[in-house]
Amino acid sequence: MRVSSLKSVADLQADGLVAPDAALDKVAEKYVIGITPAVLELIDRGDPDDPIARQFVPTADELNTTPDERADPIGDLAHSPVDGIVHRYPDRVLLKAVHVCPVYCRFCFRREMVGPQGLGTLSAPALDAAIDYIDNHREIWEVILTGGDPLVLSPRRLRDLMERLAGIEHVKVVRFHTRVPVVEPERINEAMVAALTASGKTTYLAVHANHPRELTDAAKAGFDLMLAGGIALISQSVLLKGVNDDVETLAALMRGFVENRIRPYYLHHPDLAPGTGHFRVGIEEGQRLVQALRGRISGLCQPVYVLDIPGGYGKADIGAASITGADGCFTVRDWQGGEHKYPPT
Repeated sequence: MRVSSLKSVADLQADGLVAPDAALDKVAEKYVIGITPAVLELIDRGDPDDPIARQFVPTADELNTTPDERADPIGDLAHSPVDGIVHRYPDRVLLKAVHVCPVYCRFCFRREMVGPQGLGTLSAPALDAAIDYIDNHREIWEVILTGGDPLVLSPRRLRDLMERLAGIEHVKVVRFHTRVPVVEPERINEAMVAALTASGKTTYLAVHANHPRELTDAAKAGFDLMLAGGIALISQSVLLKGVNDDVETLAALMRGFVENRIRPYYLHHPDLAPGTGHFRVGIEEGQRLVQALRGRISGLCQPVYVLDIPGGYGKADIGAASITGADGCFTVRDWQGGEHKYPPT
């Protein structure tokens, strides 16, 4: 097993994952590359359509953009009162302490913000301002650490952050959104678990996985450690063309979560991030897939199929009555009753 990640087109070529291609150099100029040893072990090099490789190995398709795509597809910046905070809903905030990831998904909705060329790690004064914002807004019940991937931070830095949140009485729940247990499972150890629970708050962790092969024995060992340490686990996945856009794969993924005591939570419709059109399925196809899961697998295994409405209007359950329309033209209702065209015009 490799001991270092692949971080450049040259690395990918040396490893035999891509052939020389000037277009890939152009992709790398725009979007960062990162594939960990754990992910490399999962790639089936004999399959040109391997669903693991498709998620992480760049292609020239990323140079193709459409008028609907946007650098901030879910409208984070419209709800960012201070650096590192997104306050879209009254009782919860996102805290983006870091914009670095162990891997860089080719479909990432924050691809313009993450990586060395992105927004970087919050400075100490910016983090102080973010914590002060949380402290001064008593309506905030939950803090969701995302990014980037918060688990790239060391246990020492995570513990420090959690201890600062411990002093904010009105915050009751801290949630982490992360790829680390799947793509860099060696990071999940007793020190990490102790850091994640250091606030004394209720701690949730959302495991991002998109294909059942990602739920490896090493990942499962990390899940067991976190569960034993009192961390509740939920899932998040993205519906991706060529990765999991068939009912058998989705069923296996959701069953895999439940077997590992991870509650299926969100199945995201892919966002309108630049250069990601080759991953997007149609909403009607997504609805058919989610409907096909009903009855096929246990109610324990059913995720909520959601769309982040472009412009910062929040999530809508698009497997339910919050969306109407057909043939690629839809009206989506947000949580406040507002209606929005999708794709936006």
